[in-house]
Amino acid sequence: MSTATARGDLQAHQESVSLSVADITSRLRDMLGATLVAYLGEVKETRAVAQWAAGTRAPSNAIETRLRTAYQAAALLRAKDSAGVVQAWFQGMNPQLGDVAPARVLRERPLQDAGPAVIAAARVFAAEG
Repeated sequence: MSTATARGDLQAHQESVSLSVADITSRLRDMLGATLVAYLGEVKETRAVAQWAAGTRAPSNAIETRLRTAYQAAALLRAKDSAGVVQAWFQGMNPQLGDVAPARVLRERPLQDAGPAVIAAARVFAAEG
């Protein structure tokens, strides 16, 4: 991992744990779009995402943890690529994840397994980009 990638990785981690859930949601929405954040947050309407971002509603603890993990991966990628690339990465089949989209991995697999796998895949992509 290059020094720049390592620095971006550390910054992404620090932000993922120190930002409020409203800020995490808002930044994720800017990078991924409200529909993909709603998918990650297991809600049917993007209105919930807007409420999370505004701080007028809070996701469950499990969803908050998932959003923080998604943010860590997204912020790491965003340090090197455009928001469009980050969104495509989350939605596309990923060979590091058995050709499953990172968003799907985060949503459907237990977070204790999905989180490290998605972060590792993001690190590989960022290092190669």
